Amino acid sequence: MVWDGSGGPPDAESLATVEFFVIPYGFGATAAAVFPGMPRLRVVQSLSAGVDELVKHIPRGVVLCNARGVHDASTAELAVSLVLASLRGIPDFVRAQDAEEWRTGFRPALADRTVLLMGYGSIAAAIEDRIVPFECDVLRVSRTARSTPRGPVHALGDLPGLLPRADIVILTVPLTEQTRGLVDARFLASMPDRSLLVNASRGAVVDTDALLAELTAGRLHAALDVTDPEPLPAGHPLWHAPNTLISPHVGGNSSAFLPRALELIRTQVLHHLAGEPPENVVLPRTS
Repeated sequence: MVWDGSGGPPDAESLATVEFFVIPYGFGATAAAVFPGMPRLRVVQSLSAGVDELVKHIPRGVVLCNARGVHDASTAELAVSLVLASLRGIPDFVRAQDAEEWRTGFRPALADRTVLLMGYGSIAAAIEDRIVPFECDVLRVSRTARSTPRGPVHALGDLPGLLPRADIVILTVPLTEQTRGLVDARFLASMPDRSLLVNASRGAVVDTDALLAELTAGRLHAALDVTDPEPLPAGHPLWHAPNTLISPHVGGNSSAFLPRALELIRTQVLHHLAGEPPENVVLPRTS
């Protein structure tokens, strides 16, 4: 059975047969409404990396899997694009072109910068793959410290000593009760003057008012693929904050998505048919 999330849901008889449900991308809330009509449901496969808004809807005893790995390439590309566009002033060039003006100027390079990757999972690792050739230094931070072939991953508790060293901070953390508002006034105050904050995770990870204060003062720069609130309403001060570049939550929305999504679905369905546990399990939690 195929349902793309648009229009009405499948009929009750069809829903009653479903054991493995792949949520149509971008239709999480719509899909959650049909869960009660699926008495045989065993596995819910999301096509999003973040499932914070979905967890509360999963019936007891049903396994929830996220799309870890599906969005790595696309989101990493956008994060690097936001970094380069912000550093090199691409938005200013576009405005100048629209005005038929030749505006030159000195801009910082990514080369020789120190980049802090906040939330070192598969997306952050993909970002590191792409920024290493730019000859920059990388600091990695996650919930707990660990070692990787590329170097150490620092624990959250190490942030006070790491943030003052970071020219660029890229956020790829999931939204949880622990990360909501993580980037607050204290976090931002620890970042050096003229440093860049890139948010490729969830808008609520950042305290919007605290960020606006730093941007309005001209001390920090920001490149945001996600915001809080989202979508950003007309008239919101973030639209016109100095040194701010905004994209409309398009990190995973590229041609790289579909082939990786189909490969994940295939793998997960084969696991299910073979009676094997699926990959990328979010619920029930194991720790």
